[in-house]
Amino acid sequence: MIVASAISKIFGMKSGKVLIAALAASIMGALPTVAGPEQITVSLGSKATQPPLGWVEFCANQPNECVGAATKSSDVVLSRDAWMDLVRVNKRVNATIKPLTDLEHWGVVEHWSYPDDGYGDCEDYVLLKRKMLIQSGWPREALLITVVLDNKHQGHAVLMVTTKQGDFILDNQKTDILLWSETGYRFIKRQSRSNHNEWVSMNSPQPATATAASR
Repeated sequence: MIVASAISKIFGMKSGKVLIAALAASIMGALPTVAGPEQITVSLGSKATQPPLGWVEFCANQPNECVGAATKSSDVVLSRDAWMDLVRVNKRVNATIKPLTDLEHWGVVEHWSYPDDGYGDCEDYVLLKRKMLIQSGWPREALLITVVLDNKHQGHAVLMVTTKQGDFILDNQKTDILLWSETGYRFIKRQSRSNHNEWVSMNSPQPATATAASR
């Protein structure tokens, strides 16, 4: 209240309130602004495609994590609490897990698993973020593992969160949570919105590899 009063006196009541709101937003994590309808959804191809081999092997090793059937696709209303949930999980996992390629970690090119020992590559970050958000009450159908080509044209995995305000990307290579259209990535495939055990191709201007590289 003392800080608020001082700000109001310095800048005037109206401008002071605006500044206070801005400061609060910067501390809590401001909700993103969606600039236009072209940013709301990702353009998807209509045909199903093969899931990444790493996902298939992950499900074989941990079948309880992949139990599920067709469900109604879910878009979350991105409230301030929901946004803070995303920010908290994204920052915690990115800060806690140390990057290590599958070849260095397991001696194989591709291996999806939870980074229980504190090390992992892009898919492992995604799996942990997805798990933590589900445990926080997020619907599984809104948390879609997605394969992209990054800015170096290498395979990479991210977590796409579908909301009514747009599809946002949680990424171990970026600090900020961005709309899919702001990442600069080329989107290749992702889990189906109606069944996370099925995968769909995504419209891409050029053919690209479908396997996420160790990152």
